[in-house]
Amino acid sequence: MRFSNNDEPAFSDQEIMTIYLFCVNQEQRVKIKQIHSFANDYLRSWFPKLPSYTAFNNRLNRLSEAFKLFAGSLLAEYKPVTCSDNESVLDSLPIITCSGKRVGKVAREITDKGYCSTKAMYYFGLKLHALAFKHPKKLPYPEQLLVTAASENDLNVFKNAWENIENRTFYGDKIYHNVDYFNNLANSKNSLMLTPIKGVQNQSNWEKNFDRAYNDLFSKAVSTIRQPIEALFNWLIEKTDFQRASKTRSTAGLLVHVFGKISAAFISLIF
Repeated sequence: MRFSNNDEPAFSDQEIMTIYLFCVNQEQRVKIKQIHSFANDYLRSWFPKLPSYTAFNNRLNRLSEAFKLFAGSLLAEYKPVTCSDNESVLDSLPIITCSGKRVGKVAREITDKGYCSTKAMYYFGLKLHALAFKHPKKLPYPEQLLVTAASENDLNVFKNAWENIENRTFYGDKIYHNVDYFNNLANSKNSLMLTPIKGVQNQSNWEKNFDRAYNDLFSKAVSTIRQPIEALFNWLIEKTDFQRASKTRSTAGLLVHVFGKISAAFISLIF
């Protein structure tokens, strides 16, 4: 909401968001400079009051919360009826502002240093946590997306955000392996967490071989169910170059990168 004398500018906030979402979604132009250049070259007849690149970028950075709200509304209002309401998959995705070999200087109030086990690397940035409905033969549909600092543990995020969900079967990776906690969750909320079997420290070779067939089959089954959420992340990266945020120079710019790209991508997924 604008409270200044310029509360109704000639070039509106809605037009800025429209240009951004259109260029990312339809043209796959993921950098602000590319988006402004395309609008200036090809969309002038629709947006004759398009400002300069500097003004466009400054105005866009003020809309980070609007993109956040828009992304949440999209996910909440357009859930497919074919989604499974009692089965969910979980995973997280790093959003990298710079490699771990350097010291991150962008958005230090919301970013820090974390480790990505999939890529076996340290990095500075954020982490996107996804809780998604299982969607047979299609990409999982996100129920909630949370953004935290890179060092935040996935299990802690689950405990803070999703432990009160009842009558649900969750499929996660080994980071969610906590037998005592999830036994209590099953008793109190009737919710079950299934993860690949995690090796027991100091277990003898005889014990490992005794359970190997069962453990391998169970782990493969859980991983097969979880695989679509990895495909969802890969699709998001391919569609919007979401994971690389090294070109952002401010906290507002980083938030626009995150929630603007999510909004643009899921417009395509929904419609």
